[in-house]
Amino acid sequence: MRGDAIRFNASGQGLGPQAARPTLYTAEERKKRDSTRWTLVQGLLAPFQFLVFLVSLALVLRSLAWGEGAVAADISVVIKTLTLYAIMVTGSIWEKVVFGKWLFARAFFWEDVFSMLVIALHTTYLVMLLGNYGSFEQRMQIALAGYAAYVINAGQFLLKLRAARLEVAA
Repeated sequence: MRGDAIRFNASGQGLGPQAARPTLYTAEERKKRDSTRWTLVQGLLAPFQFLVFLVSLALVLRSLAWGEGAVAADISVVIKTLTLYAIMVTGSIWEKVVFGKWLFARAFFWEDVFSMLVIALHTTYLVMLLGNYGSFEQRMQIALAGYAAYVINAGQFLLKLRAARLEVAA
């Protein structure tokens, strides 16, 4: 092995040269983010959607476990889906204001990709419900798959929020 194959960074940053990560927001994007009302809307809708999710999840699991409350479970999934649609529409408006793109902006590309899966699963549930396709249990399985995808997607956004806060602190 050549002596220069591994270089120690004398500043204590580790081995080899460190690639600079692109910032989440440019200075202009950060100003837009902080000045638009859509940031507040997203900040209010996200925890509300999570609360709706928790209530709905409890109702869905109750209905599957004990065979009770099927109507309440269906209504709760519809409300969760409508809340998801609301946050997706307002989120795309937020992205347009901040990044100039309705969806798939550089900073939130993978979050938006996964959001499409979440929307597809929730919409599949609605199609099954309104079109009377499948059994109640099958609808609830789709709803639970949508909820699992939602949890992963929410985690993506929380990690992005943390990264934005760390970026400002640095």
